[in-house]
Amino acid sequence: MNLNFGPQHPAAHGVLRLMLQLNGEVIERSDPHIGLLHRGTEKLMENKMYVHSLPYFDRLDYCSMLVQEHAYCLAIERIVSKPQYTNTFTLVRTLYDELTRILNHLLAIACHALDIGSMSPVFWGFEEREKIMEFYERVSGARMHAAFYRPNTVNLSGLSYFLLEDIMYFINNAYVTLNEINSLLIFNKIWKQRLVNIGIFNKKLAVEYGLSGVLARSTGWNVDVRLNSYSTYANYYYLNVNSFIGLNGDCYDRYLIRINEMVESLNIANQVINKLLHTNNFIRTKTLLKHFGTTQNSPYKNMESLIEHFKYWSEGFNVSENNIYSGVESPKGEFGVILWSDGSNKPYRCKIRSPAYFNLQFLPLMLKGHLLADLVTLIGTIDIVFGEVDR
Repeated sequence: MNLNFGPQHPAAHGVLRLMLQLNGEVIERSDPHIGLLHRGTEKLMENKMYVHSLPYFDRLDYCSMLVQEHAYCLAIERIVSKPQYTNTFTLVRTLYDELTRILNHLLAIACHALDIGSMSPVFWGFEEREKIMEFYERVSGARMHAAFYRPNTVNLSGLSYFLLEDIMYFINNAYVTLNEINSLLIFNKIWKQRLVNIGIFNKKLAVEYGLSGVLARSTGWNVDVRLNSYSTYANYYYLNVNSFIGLNGDCYDRYLIRINEMVESLNIANQVINKLLHTNNFIRTKTLLKHFGTTQNSPYKNMESLIEHFKYWSEGFNVSENNIYSGVESPKGEFGVILWSDGSNKPYRCKIRSPAYFNLQFLPLMLKGHLLADLVTLIGTIDIVFGEVDR
């Protein structure tokens, strides 16, 4: 029997259409149809200045917004060949990257549990997600599409002692929430029956299909951009960061890795905040920040600096002919940006390496031989967001 699954099905996690060939309830063949959400993001970026394309990256994987902005900012910084990293703003980027990882994984696990039949994690997970979105809003004014990062800088005007205090309070409470979710699921009989030994594959297949992130690590392949000394970015090299791998390469392993990664992200955020509070800038202004919020003065001390700022945002900057690849470890895998410059103030070409797109191409092989009931389990374990697949 041929069965059409999606694109309206809520368990499709986006506009995914699957043409399934069934023998009884066993899936013999599947053909994913994508492109139903195509927005031409990469083509649109060719007609905009480098800095004006930044908000597009919030709208690709709209559960991992700032991590994708980070990849684009790194690509611009490297193609311009004038990175001006300072300890403070790389720490801020690292902090918000890890908060974004928690934001994504909470949604992934909560919705996966809902697909399987457990409703409680959605309420617990979304309560914590609201708090992270509030941290987004306090530094950028937007809950989701923050457009917070900038090449060679970050707008620190929203950063205050109050904010760091609230994030520390969130970290302490988030451990409790994660413990509640994990206690409900980890030894749950139905959860294990639906996940254990489902969607098994090995490291060889992960390498052949270009998988990354949780899917690759579940096979025992410890691939993580943050930990690679040649590709590490932000402040990860100076932090105590752990990565987690699975043993069986099944859906249950991928669930355990996501839970562990959220706990590790909380630990990283804790380290970053301690570092921020002990940098020279924060030590000097800590008392003032506690009482009055941020003490940053306006950078426009005269008309010339204001005109320079206006020209920067209205005319952009020319980049010499070059090309560069920059990748970050997004919650779904390695998110990369390839930029080609032709010497103008607009990219000649911007190619985005979307982890969900690579992971999705593996779905037909994962589905083969499984029951129709396992379909939503396998889609959920990949953690697809179609904004970055149909870019």
